[in-house]
Amino acid sequence: MRAINEIAAEIFREMMSRDDLGIEVRRIGGATVIDAGVRAPGGMEAGVYVARISLGGLAQISISHGSYGELSLPQVEVYTDHPVEALMASQFAGWKVKVGSYFAMGSGPARILARKPPDLYDEMGYDERSDVAVLVLEASELPTEEVISYIARKCEVKPEDLYIVAAATNSLAGSVQISARSVETGVHKLHTLGVELRDFIAGSGKAPIAPVHPDPMIMLGRTNDMLLYGAEVFLSINREYDFLKGLVERAPSCSSRDYGVSVAEKVREVGPEFLYKVDPGFFAPAKYLVCSKDGRCMESGKLNPDIIYRSIGLGGS
Repeated sequence: MRAINEIAAEIFREMMSRDDLGIEVRRIGGATVIDAGVRAPGGMEAGVYVARISLGGLAQISISHGSYGELSLPQVEVYTDHPVEALMASQFAGWKVKVGSYFAMGSGPARILARKPPDLYDEMGYDERSDVAVLVLEASELPTEEVISYIARKCEVKPEDLYIVAAATNSLAGSVQISARSVETGVHKLHTLGVELRDFIAGSGKAPIAPVHPDPMIMLGRTNDMLLYGAEVFLSINREYDFLKGLVERAPSCSSRDYGVSVAEKVREVGPEFLYKVDPGFFAPAKYLVCSKDGRCMESGKLNPDIIYRSIGLGGS
């Protein structure tokens, strides 16, 4: 397979060539930066591109509409035959990019070159060489020249060979790319419970897209609520039913002691510190359907339309 960074760079260039996405292309510190929702307005299709890039081009993304109780919302659908490479090697937001006062969560195939986090790549046994590096930043500001220099150095590429796309959480493109993490969230949770990464064969999923709120912290809560209470995933795993059944039962968000709270409401009530106190096991899709190597399937979890409804400010909340 070609280097994932090279595949993502092709999608990046295709995105650059579009004049209908509400994006702005800048040169910062020698790097090419697409503003998909920081200062530029961006939009839903820009968000699809951001998600495709974060997945290294190894997954298909589409937007449709879904029903959540009586509520109808746009939703992102994702499927991949390369769950380890697309989801964990690339899309997983495993790079905390902090330079001075600048902070962003980094995802995308540039993480492979920088090995962020190193333990994950050691476990996967995955590595690649590439002359280009492609990174997605979830950030409220565009990267500075100092940030560009740091990222290029960590990826061992020249700044002019670095391609970055940035979108704020409280942008429509940012909301789309977060909801496109349904399958990644599902794989990550099962991995923490004991499923080895090499055993994931394929996955698909969908999650509602959160309407944009101007407050970035409330928006962060909303996007989490969309996954915790609205995401559904299907996974094909090369392990026996008896091994998987108990793990799948413990995987969905409803297995957490914090289940039932709207993250958006809690952030509004008590502030962003809530995000650092919540049970880490809470961060999982709402619902799983898993098929084992012996052809048996198991289901766990449930959707919770009431909390999705409250999260976006309906029902008097």
